[in-house]
Amino acid sequence: MRRPKTSANVAYMDIHNRYVILYRWAVFLLAAGYCLYQLVYGSWSGPGGPFRYLTIWALFLSFYSASRMLALSEHRITRRHEVTATCAAVLNVMVVYLYWQLYFTDPALVNNGGPIIWHQEYYLHALGPALQIIDALFIGRVFRRVWRAILPLLAIIAAYVAWAELFVQRFNNKPQGEVTSGLPYPFLNNMELPERAVFYAANGGTAMALLVVFGVVGAVLYRMMRSQAPA
Repeated sequence: MRRPKTSANVAYMDIHNRYVILYRWAVFLLAAGYCLYQLVYGSWSGPGGPFRYLTIWALFLSFYSASRMLALSEHRITRRHEVTATCAAVLNVMVVYLYWQLYFTDPALVNNGGPIIWHQEYYLHALGPALQIIDALFIGRVFRRVWRAILPLLAIIAAYVAWAELFVQRFNNKPQGEVTSGLPYPFLNNMELPERAVFYAANGGTAMALLVVFGVVGAVLYRMMRSQAPA
């Protein structure tokens, strides 16, 4: 006897749909292509290369998340990787928000006075994050128990801060600021260490707030989906 479809079954049955698989292949290939682009043509002018930047951390996390979502749709894995997708979504939103906020204040605050190739700029800070969030919110529907992502997300943020402060700053001479030099983003070099600590803590708080927002949006959206699902 076939098992009857429950609301939970309906919630997940569409991830193996061929259109979902095609979408996930597109997301995966774009992320893979830009990861490869960074490895070959990224800014390797200083120690740490393109990995000096949080944007590239978010890109590679997006690539990993996209690979897991695709593997799940193709029945190659059973683990849902909801925490992975949640962390990727939150990190991408943080990158987009911080980048465009600083960019519209002064492009030199994030680009060190040099332009970014247009397709790379809009993929990394607009299209790529949007594709990941659409999958996480509407297809994977991963924002159900977002509290599980708190420690992994804080660990990623803490690891990046430690990387920037203890390695990138120590082994790079540029960009130079009024206070220090070597930190990946020019504006950070104009801040004293206590100011930077407050900035990092504020962004950690922002990440936690985004988790709450995604959790609330997910709870409302998924309840609506369940109520509209056939019995």
